[in-house]
Formats: sequence, C-alpha cells, structure tokens
Amino acid sequence: MPLEDYVPRIDNRRYDDIITEVRTRIARYTPEWKPVWTDVNDSDPGITLAQVFAWLTEMLIYRLGRVPELNYLKFLQLLGIELNPAEPAMTEITFPVLDSHTEPYVMVRPRTQVAAESDEGEGLIIFETEHSLVALAAQLTSVQVFDGYAYTDVSDENEEAAQGYEPFGSLANKDSALMLGFKYDQPFPAQVLNLAVWAFEEASAPAVYECGLPETQAYASAQIVWEYWNGREWRSLSRLKDETRALTQSGHIYLKTPAKGEMQRATIGDVVDALYWIRGRLKKSSYERPPRLQAVRTNTVAAIQAETIRDEVLGGSDGSPNQAFRLENTPVLHDTLVLEVDEGDGYQEWTRVDDFFGSSPDDRHYVLNRTTGEITFGDGINGAIPVGNVDNPAANVVAREYRFGGGKQGNLPAGTLTTLLTSILGIDENGITNLRAAHSGRGEETLKEAKLRAPRSIKSKCRAVAEEDFEFLAMEAANIKRARTLPLYHPSFPDVKVPGVVTVVVIPDSDAPAPMPSEGTLRTVCAYLNQRRLLTAELYVIRPTYRKVEVRVQVIAENNADLAEVKEGVGEALLNYFHPLRGGEDGQGWPFGGDIYFSLVYRHVLTVTGVQRIERLVILLDGEEIEECTDVPIPDGQLLYSTQHDVQVNYAFDL
Repeated sequence: MPLEDYVPRIDNRRYDDIITEVRTRIARYTPEWKPVWTDVNDSDPGITLAQVFAWLTEMLIYRLGRVPELNYLKFLQLLGIELNPAEPAMTEITFPVLDSHTEPYVMVRPRTQVAAESDEGEGLIIFETEHSLVALAAQLTSVQVFDGYAYTDVSDENEEAAQGYEPFGSLANKDSALMLGFKYDQPFPAQVLNLAVWAFEEASAPAVYECGLPETQAYASAQIVWEYWNGREWRSLSRLKDETRALTQSGHIYLKTPAKGEMQRATIGDVVDALYWIRGRLKKSSYERPPRLQAVRTNTVAAIQAETIRDEVLGGSDGSPNQAFRLENTPVLHDTLVLEVDEGDGYQEWTRVDDFFGSSPDDRHYVLNRTTGEITFGDGINGAIPVGNVDNPAANVVAREYRFGGGKQGNLPAGTLTTLLTSILGIDENGITNLRAAHSGRGEETLKEAKLRAPRSIKSKCRAVAEEDFEFLAMEAANIKRARTLPLYHPSFPDVKVPGVVTVVVIPDSDAPAPMPSEGTLRTVCAYLNQRRLLTAELYVIRPTYRKVEVRVQVIAENNADLAEVKEGVGEALLNYFHPLRGGEDGQGWPFGGDIYFSLVYRHVLTVTGVQRIERLVILLDGEEIEECTDVPIPDGQLLYSTQHDVQVNYAFDL
C-alpha cells in the first residue's frame, strides 16, 4: 500500500461545507428557537455568527491537516529517503592547438575549466575535463572516403557535422577505408592519437541501446585495421582501444603512432597538399547497415559540469558526539569528497558511509548530505568521534578536495562552451567548443517528486522487475521526465512479441516540442538499468516515436473578446494539450498510445476564455487530414507533439 494511504486525513471539510451543515442542524439543536428562527439566509445575525465560526474552524482544520504531511516527511527520513541532489551535465570539449605553437603537442590536464554564459543571467556555467589530454599540433584537415574504387572528399561534411557521411561508402565493402589527413610541418610525433568519433543520429530512426551484462563481450559487425603511410606502403598502427564498435556508435579510438620520422607526407585522392595519412581499412565487413558518422575530431576529451575545491577548512572538533560541519559549495558530486582529520598525529583520511548502522566505535566514518553539504560524524557508539586537537583546535577538519555542480542549466546547446578559464600555453582559445549538446544534467528533486518516488522506491528495492520498476529507475538514472515500459517488444521485430524482452522508452526533461534524449542520455539510462535488471531480461532503451498533430479550427469569439487574445489562447491551449510532457487531460503529458478523441479536443477549445462556439474543427496527423468528428487511434508506445495550429477567429456578425 502506498505511504499516502497510511497518512490520516483529519478533516477535509471546507467553509461552504461547514455552513451548509450548520443550516441543516439549526432546527435540530435549537428547537426552542424554531418558531422564531425561520430565516437562515446570509442577512440573519445568527447566520453571520455561524459564518465567523465556520471561517475559524476552517483555519483550524487547515493547520491540523499539516500534521499528516509532517508525519509523511518523518516516515521518509525513517526509511532513509532523502531528496536526490542535482546531477551534473556531461559533454565532450575540443581543444585545438595554435598554428604558431612550436611543440608537437600540448598537455591539457584534468580539471581544466571551460565555461559558457548562463541563459538566466546567473553568471558562468563551468565544466571541467575528466581526464588528461595530449592535444596534438598536427591538424586534421582532410577526411576522405575510399569505397574500393574511388576517393570522395568529405572534409566539409566532417567539419560542418550536420548531414553526416558514410566512412566506407554506401556498400562498405572489404578494403574500403576512411582516410584521415593531418597537416603538420614537422615529423609526426610518437604519441597516443585520440580520435573522438560521433555516430550520426537520425531523428527518423530511433536509436536503440541494448543493455547487456557488464562482462558480456560485444562483438563488432566488422573488423577495421588502422594503418599509416610510411612513404612506400601502408603499415599497421597499434590500436590501444576502440569504443566505437567498428564506427557504429559514438566513442573514442586510441591509436599509438609510430616512432618519430616513420610517417611520411603524401598526396592522396583529391587533396593537393602533402599530408600525413592514417586510415581505417575494412579487413572484414558484415555490417547489417553501413555506418554513418557525424564527425571525427582530435584533441577532444570528456567534461562534466563541476568545479573542484581544495583544502577547505571546515573547523575544529570539540570531541562531542554527532558533530556536524558544512561545506561552502553544493551540491557535492558523488564520491568526490576527500575528508581529512588531524587528531594529533597528522591528517588522516576518513571514509564516507551512507549511515552509521554498520559502524563500530573505532570506525573513522562520516555521513555526507550532498544537497546541503552537511558532514556528520559518529557518536562514539556508531562511528568514531573525531578527537579534538589542542595544537589545532579550530582547523583540524579539512575537506582536502571535492567537486560540486549540477542542474538542468548545464544541458547547454552545442557550440556554447567556448571560454577557457584555465590558461594553457599553446591552446587556441578561439577554437574551443563542444560539438554536441551537454546532456544528463538535472535539478534537485522536489518534495512532491520525492513523495511520488517513495512508494516506488520501497516497492522496487533498486531492482527492475515490474513494468513500473523500469520506468521509475529510468527516471532516476538521468534527466528523464517520463518513461514507458514495453514488455515483449523488440525494436528489431516490432510486430512480434518476443519473450524475455523489455524495451524502455525515455523522454528527457526539455522545453522542446518533441523532447528527444541524446545518445549520452540513452547510454546512461541503459547502464543504470543494466545493473538493476533481472539476469534473464533482454533490455533495450530507445527514443520515443512521435506523431505530429495539427488542428485547423474556425472559432467564433464573444462580442467583447479580443480576437488576437482568443487566437493566441486557443493556439497555446492546443500546443499544451498535445505536449508529451505537459499535455493530456491531466496535464502530466500526452499518454503513450493515447487516442485523439474529437469531442475532447472540441471541448478543450471551448474552455478558452472568449470562445463562444466552434464553426469547424479538423485534425491532421502527420500532415494527413482526418475525417471530421472522427477519433484518431494512436499505436501503443507512440506520442503526439505539435509545433503550430491553424486558428481562425471571427465575431459572429463577421460571417
């Protein structure tokens, strides 16, 4: 039973209910006044007194009604359910090297900060790199496709990153190759070449991510060998790691370039200038569908919306139980806090735990509330008490390092992260950018959302078994506003019910008319659900399938109404009604597979202020006009969205 069913409802009567009840009881409880008190209207002095006391009673009922809510919150705390903190957005940032830089590469260290202006005018939104990067001075200036017969220059397509291109041609035959030409005036250095590859995402074909067990080996549909030109022939390159599964998904490819001087410049294909060439050649090809890339970039590294704080003094321990200290910056990123305490023998690192239930009196444990930044120590029975240091009484508790950041504001569009905050000699600050939009950032959970989550959390117990478990955990994994589980649905066999298959459709929290999760969000949800699914479940995470709806309506307005306001109101009402996140009859988003009922659309237009009646209303689905007064069936799992509606408004005397 959900927790709210246990919460007692003391009284739900309102002012009007109390007054009505008083009027009905006058004759029963005041029989001596029956011959005299015959007027029970608002003008009677006795009714006036009853109204005063009814108002006071309603206020008392309201205050008493807050008690169950307090009980509810205490129940949540008892169960260990707290508000989820904000989570940071993630993206990939490219660091080009200046043409004038004389060294063969530039080291970009971890925690390098890049920022963008906030749309809300709240200052800068800062991202930090996750790993170190060797940014090569050699520039990738030419990309060519060799299909086995001829060369095709796709350098412009690779640079614009809009239409995409097929790296091995339309057939992807054996010995087809993706050719990468590097411009560099000096001998090519012996370094690890980090190629960032973005697979092209087609909006018409929903991306599908299969969530397999972590130890399951994923085999690519083709075998690619990477080679370099040494002036006479192609020689093999050492491939250290390939995250792209033979260029079928986004990821990084790490190649070890040969010794300095081994690579030689040459002119290949339609390129006039002599360049250093590296190619990925298809040694074996069995693609079900030839891969398509959006872009290939060098000098690119992952980054998250975060800032690093070091050596923050929190205060001094006084030896009392349950001491609490607070960090200056929040929300704190998961597993980033390094807390040290000096008890007289030097600073020692303490360990974070979720609670003290399993802590002994000697365990150096602490509990962190990531949202508020509050750090709590034990009481000497469950968890040790930090010993006071007489030599350092006010500063023996130090946060040696932690990172903070997060929120929906971090989901920045592509090309907005352009301001380098950490000065790096040799990096072209004007060329820094993020090719794709940041994703997976979400704000702190609200109390209302936590109350809805609590029953599901208790029921699922972090395991995905029932349909609603998958939906609940998917929304917990990333910036997901809605999710829908399709049991027995296999994305490759949509017309066949496949036993053991579970497909989860996810919709991100976005202001777009048709919110579409990014590849990174899909992979994040997939990885999260994979750890919580049953071993026998074959799990897929996909994008939603949208159907575009448009309404053409002729409205007759009230004679005293403003035509422009009525037109705007009708258009806005229809846009909201069909919206996948705030549409539907309940305002919680258009239901998956929810049919369009003509009468409900008609009624929705009539509720707009200033509308007198409707002359004609026509529904169009994907541009096809539906017969008037006809309901429109929508297949299960599909959603509706709209971008505009054709609304014509006139007065009655204009017709």
